[in-house]
Amino acid sequence: MTDSVRLSPGDAAPEFSLPTDNGDRLTLKDLRGRKVVLYAYPAAMTPGCTTEACDFRDNLGSLQAAGYEVVGISPDKPAKLAEFREHDAITFPLVSDEDKSVLTAYGAWGEKQSYGKTVTGVIRSTFVIDEDGQIERALYNVKATGHVAKLRRDLGID
Repeated sequence: MTDSVRLSPGDAAPEFSLPTDNGDRLTLKDLRGRKVVLYAYPAAMTPGCTTEACDFRDNLGSLQAAGYEVVGISPDKPAKLAEFREHDAITFPLVSDEDKSVLTAYGAWGEKQSYGKTVTGVIRSTFVIDEDGQIERALYNVKATGHVAKLRRDLGID
């Protein structure tokens, strides 16, 4: 059971305008005309989220060569995101959704299982958004390890 609606291919990607790790704002409109991989993660500087972020960082060249921009979203404050970027040399934008409204709109905030308990939090998810702002893929409950390799295979990126 989740408090948010899950997105499906063909849905319009919910618009957002969020603060980034460097103090700017990033909007989905800014990215129109490019394909976007928006991935939601629970918390900067935690083991799984670091693994996933570093995996996206290490594969950024091939994703960008295939026309994809990568953006990470979490409820962390911009200062924490800046620390994360610095600590792990993250080379793509990280956006802060402190009130969780964007995460909720994407279906990436709600009830989930964590160590056998039901908790409310970020549902680790990845969204592939096309050049026109439509959801191409909505992947929920992804694993931090191996996810980027699977995503690349699914998108046909060598």
